[in-house]
Amino acid sequence: MTDKSRMAVLRMGVCLASLMVAAGCAVGPDFSKPKPPEVSDYTAAPLPAATTSTPTLGGGAQRFDQGADLAGDWWTLFHSKALSDLVAQALANNHDLKAAEAALRAAQENTAAGRGAYWPKVSAGFSASRQQDPSGALAPVPSTNASLYNLFTPTVSVSYVPDVFGLNRRTVESLAAQEQGVRYQMIAAYNTLTSNVAVTAIQIGATQMQIAATRQLIDANTRMVTILQEQFSRGYASGLDLQAQKSQLAGVIATLPPLIKQQAQLRDQLAVLVGRYPSQAPNDDFDLASLTLPADLPVSLPSKLVEQRPDVLQAEANLHSASAQIGVAVANRLPNIQLTATAGNTALALNQLFTPGTDFWNIGAALTAPIFDGGTLLHQEGAARANFDQAAEQYRSTVLTAFQNVADSLTALQQDAEGLKAAADAEAAAKATLDITQHQREVGYANMVGLLNAEQAYQQARITLINAQSARYADTAALFLALGGGWWNQTSLARDEHGNP
Repeated sequence: MTDKSRMAVLRMGVCLASLMVAAGCAVGPDFSKPKPPEVSDYTAAPLPAATTSTPTLGGGAQRFDQGADLAGDWWTLFHSKALSDLVAQALANNHDLKAAEAALRAAQENTAAGRGAYWPKVSAGFSASRQQDPSGALAPVPSTNASLYNLFTPTVSVSYVPDVFGLNRRTVESLAAQEQGVRYQMIAAYNTLTSNVAVTAIQIGATQMQIAATRQLIDANTRMVTILQEQFSRGYASGLDLQAQKSQLAGVIATLPPLIKQQAQLRDQLAVLVGRYPSQAPNDDFDLASLTLPADLPVSLPSKLVEQRPDVLQAEANLHSASAQIGVAVANRLPNIQLTATAGNTALALNQLFTPGTDFWNIGAALTAPIFDGGTLLHQEGAARANFDQAAEQYRSTVLTAFQNVADSLTALQQDAEGLKAAADAEAAAKATLDITQHQREVGYANMVGLLNAEQAYQQARITLINAQSARYADTAALFLALGGGWWNQTSLARDEHGNP
């Protein structure tokens, strides 16, 4: 390429760069972050200083620390190595989380690809041809006066569409917002996974306790049937009492298979959460008594909740993307300018390329503007504005649901404490009644019907107590999830691939 051609391309590049700088207007609305809700509480009634305390497993008082921050690894507050190990396995191996991470990488690549529209497109080409012109042609090849010749043409082409009305910027803005939405979707998957692991492990521990309690009841009822069988054979017990006890034993035995089934299904679920097949589920028993109930519960301020919940942030990102799409629709209705330039050489022989007199160049500009399209672009803009309204309503709905989740969790924790106290009192009373009735039966002061009723009441009281204990642990985990999970205190999640929060 000659100096003259190089200068032409240089002038063209300067011109394009000037247009890039000059293109500073972007049509459509500029996105404004929604304001936090103007509410100061989650529940209608003020939170108590602490929940009720009961001297039993999981019965400690819990204090609500309003305005405190959440730990990024909140599950460690249960002080269970087994639980922490399960969460670590799930974070390393869960395939749903890995899929969400891959979706985020794809969104990041799409955003980066969209930014390519900011720059001119440069391409290079080379063509070679052999041509036969008619011998009587009026314009044979000037240099040789031949009608049969070769032609070699290398070219460099540059094209650029100045972003005069911000079409490219709004498009990239929408892509970047979509990327943020996918990021928060991945964080939501992270939070849900950690919560599901914790709750599933808690349920496994509770089911194990219920199975153990049921087997103890089965043993007690079996012994009673044996005693009555002996007494019946000697004429000291009636057949009615014996059959009633056998019926009671059969009823207790019937409650065991559903519990074993539930335990197996929970183990299968836990195996999948940690990235294993059900046949590879952890065989270690998860003891509910190994958990420590967190005593201090952080309760984020309502104004902070919308900045922490990944589902709310995802809805905000969707709203931002919809806002940018309005600008895209408006820009599509405006004129479009395209600049092109080509420089190259053409010669009859390869060794003649880039010699004086073989270079050429051209610069062009084209302006296109829609005049009539049957209303297509107009209605596309209307659809974009309607999509924005839809995203705005979905955002408001998501915020309301977030506040509902926190309110429900706070109420559940207060009532769980009350329920556990009542269940513990009922279990203690049922145990005392059973012990007294068994003693009375042994000395002949109580009949078999009374003893069967006492056994049934004690069985129900024990199962109710175990359920109340597991509910306190599970609802504590639910509160951490409802408040956002503390992901912003996890270094790997708090910043995006650009290092931005």
